[in-house]
Amino acid sequence: MPYFGSEETVKELKRALSNPNVQADRLRYKNYITRVIRYMTQGLDVSSLFMDMVKASATVDIVQKKLVYLYMCTYASDKPDLALLAINTLRKDCADPNPMVRGLALRNMCNFRMPGITEYIEQPIVAGLRDKASYVRRVAVMGCAKMHSLQPNIEIDASIVNELYALLRDPDPVVVVNCLRALEEILKDEGGVVINKPIAHHLLNRMKDLDSWGQSEVLTFLLRYRPRSDDELFDILSLLDAFLQSAHAHVAVATLRLFLHLATAHPAVQADALQHTSGALLTMCGSISRELRFAGLCHVQQVMRSQPGLFAPHYKRFFCAYSEPSYIKFRKMEILVELVNDENVTLVLEELRSYCTDVSPELAQAAIAAIGRIARTYSEKCLDILTGLLALKQEHITSAVIQTFRDLVWFCPQSTAAVCQTVEACVDCPQDSEAKQALLWLLGEHGEQISSAPYVLEVYIDGLKTELSSSVKMELLTAAVKMFLCRPAETQDMLGRLLHHCIEEESDMCVRDRALLYHRLLQQGVEQTRKVVMGPKSDPSMSVLTGHQQEPVSQWVSNFNTLGPLSAPDLCIQTPLISSPEQPSNNAEEELLPVSKDVSPSIPKDDQEELNLYLGPPLSHESFERTWLDLEVLHRETLSYTRPRTTPDTLQAALQLVKIQTLAFTPGDTLPWKAYLYTRGNRTLILAELLQEDPDSEGRLVVSVKQQPPNQHALRGFVSILSSVLQTLNVDS
Repeated sequence: MPYFGSEETVKELKRALSNPNVQADRLRYKNYITRVIRYMTQGLDVSSLFMDMVKASATVDIVQKKLVYLYMCTYASDKPDLALLAINTLRKDCADPNPMVRGLALRNMCNFRMPGITEYIEQPIVAGLRDKASYVRRVAVMGCAKMHSLQPNIEIDASIVNELYALLRDPDPVVVVNCLRALEEILKDEGGVVINKPIAHHLLNRMKDLDSWGQSEVLTFLLRYRPRSDDELFDILSLLDAFLQSAHAHVAVATLRLFLHLATAHPAVQADALQHTSGALLTMCGSISRELRFAGLCHVQQVMRSQPGLFAPHYKRFFCAYSEPSYIKFRKMEILVELVNDENVTLVLEELRSYCTDVSPELAQAAIAAIGRIARTYSEKCLDILTGLLALKQEHITSAVIQTFRDLVWFCPQSTAAVCQTVEACVDCPQDSEAKQALLWLLGEHGEQISSAPYVLEVYIDGLKTELSSSVKMELLTAAVKMFLCRPAETQDMLGRLLHHCIEEESDMCVRDRALLYHRLLQQGVEQTRKVVMGPKSDPSMSVLTGHQQEPVSQWVSNFNTLGPLSAPDLCIQTPLISSPEQPSNNAEEELLPVSKDVSPSIPKDDQEELNLYLGPPLSHESFERTWLDLEVLHRETLSYTRPRTTPDTLQAALQLVKIQTLAFTPGDTLPWKAYLYTRGNRTLILAELLQEDPDSEGRLVVSVKQQPPNQHALRGFVSILSSVLQTLNVDS
């Protein structure tokens, strides 16, 4: 907002700029121009000085010209009529003997955002593309992209496109990179710049002349090229090998992505490339820049999905520093959990234990959860640490430890006795609702091993009127019923009081309905109640979902060196890299310059989208059947699946983890065996049928997939995810 006295200030500047005595004194005149720019950046409207500033551009002083050009670009859209008068001045400067002046004039003329400007800048841009000075050519190439952005709906000029393709052989490396960027912008509706064999090999040979950011750009564009033979592939990889150990982390990571993309059919080459780039990734993880450090940690996590032991010798590099922000510490702890082995488990646990007393409750709880994940393999060492943490009597620590105990008992039933003994010795009841639910679950599932379990439940029942969380109340109901089934004499009275309160006095309808369910269920008899309420107390088979199986590189390379790894860790199995369409075959007459824009291959937009599965609103059996009968089978494939050794419940849990819902399936001992699934992704509904017909087809599962509407990319991704889940279950079984 203009400040007080702005009108007088503008009038004073106008008088000074039009004063011949001021104009005669070059230093004084330049100082007034500087004041105009300063007031403009401070929000003062100085647009009334437009013509005076245009006159000031008639100078040999480069700094003064830059200031005036900045002013004209700022107010060109507000004063379009006057800006047209300044065009002649800029066009004149485009023919100046000084290449710096020519480049400045052309750049600022392209920055004018006003109607009808393209007819004035087209001729200077074409002339600039053939200028002898490399700086002018750089500006002219980017001017082509700016000119296209001003009128995106106008037909692309094939002559300019061919001119830009020809400039890919320019001796100046910056011009080469600018041409790639400009062609990508101009041809974005047709799939972007075409990278054929001559262009790819020319760019590879020019890589050493580019700066680090230019190398990153070129490496990204080279992802579009597919070598025609193994000999050509290894020639390209030999040229790229030196860049895997570049001093610039972004170049090394971009080179690694291209290596992994090209060597899809050669896993040994991919593993060797990952080994060579591990040093660059570790350097990123120790960068001074927090942002670069976080990006390095995220990419290390991706690489560990295929080579879990690659960074194991360097586990100390992932110890947290005191001054690091919490988001970096969280990532480092996630990596440390994956790097634990027999040799370093003691040191890693000692490091994590030191984080458990951090001043940040969130960080302390994350460290305790990390120890709990390690406890699934090294339960004895971790239980000693977790038990010692309970002695600190800190509320947030006690809460996290009890929740960790609950998860540990579910995944590792062999640790049940030690956990129950520790819980019994813990006399302090947690105050956090999540911890209360975890403790009540332990008391309900394993109350027969905890002698004080009924008395702890009684404390919660007596304080039910002051309890605010409905989740805790429902967990208390379930725990009390399970306790009654295993220790009826000690629990009968308190269970009756609990049910009476929840049915007669409770205002929360969910809690009341749960209490009515258990009351009516108990009226049917103890055995009937036991069949309904008492389920499995642990599920070791869930370790196939929480454990990290070694994945092929193709499942994550499409997101490598992008913003994808920087998002929150996702448990979903990633979709494989979708290969780009094959390039047209080259012949002996193939040249670096395409004859016109029409040769650009068009890549379908659906194939460029990342597959994200989600369940969405539940699909009823009637809707599924109606939709299934209306659609045709778009894909049918036979997958390997050993059903008898995998329970249907485990299959259902595994599919739900990757956002695939099981609608119905036949009992495990029935033939033919069927299961019906559905999910959503990329704006399409996917329905599937799994079929195993007879004993002769043991180990083979026929998958039939239907879609509404059809989406080939989503279909391929769904089949890949389903195949990965079945393969994981087969390995576990």
